[in-house]
Amino acid sequence: MVPDLIEHLIKRGALFVCNDSGGKDSQAMKIVLRRLVPANQLLVLHAHLPEVEWEGSEDHIRKYAGDVPVIIAHGTKTFFEMVEHRQRFPSPSTRQCTSDLKRGPLEREIRRYLKAHPEFNGLVVNCMGMRAEESPGRSKLMSLKFNSANSKAGREWYDWLPIHDLTTRQVFDLIRAEGQQPFWTYAKGMKRKSCCFCIMACQSDLTIAAGLRPELYQRYVETERRLGFTLSMSRKTLPEITGIAA
Repeated sequence: MVPDLIEHLIKRGALFVCNDSGGKDSQAMKIVLRRLVPANQLLVLHAHLPEVEWEGSEDHIRKYAGDVPVIIAHGTKTFFEMVEHRQRFPSPSTRQCTSDLKRGPLEREIRRYLKAHPEFNGLVVNCMGMRAEESPGRSKLMSLKFNSANSKAGREWYDWLPIHDLTTRQVFDLIRAEGQQPFWTYAKGMKRKSCCFCIMACQSDLTIAAGLRPELYQRYVETERRLGFTLSMSRKTLPEITGIAA
């Protein structure tokens, strides 16, 4: 069921921003938004992650965006530049990869877009694909809230999780019912689609990624050895996790 506030914000002419990683949840969310919100009130945003992003991410996002404009956000540093600066990989408690490489650049582009399009009167709904089923932490997230921190300089900003209650099966069913295909890495066995080697990735995803991106895997392993700090939360090295020497 669509919240009454969302219906009200659509009528008020709000800009609805679809944060799109190219993964299944972003794709399902984009389908929901395209069914609900007029195309002239939609914007698709993607945070580009050079070197560590799966090949074809941007093409996949644009393919299913239709007539909705797509903006690619770029951070001021790459993932490996961030790691070298901090001399360690991100962790669940210090996820600078999210704040510096994704959230910060994406929010900057939203502010720029609102400034360039005064017809929205600073009214924006920032849509994200987090789902309750993914983790205990995400299950506790509010699906719709007013964002006071970003409601400045004439902006009225809301954060919305349109598919918060959907299961993984429902997400894939929604994509296929629309006649679309999920991103290619799912067919290879990957459970998640984020960076090729994510700090939150499970053993099977890291192992599959090592086979799909051997040169990048080598770079991660070499960085682990040099810094004496592992990518995984388990504090096992990548070769220990995957069984693949490098």
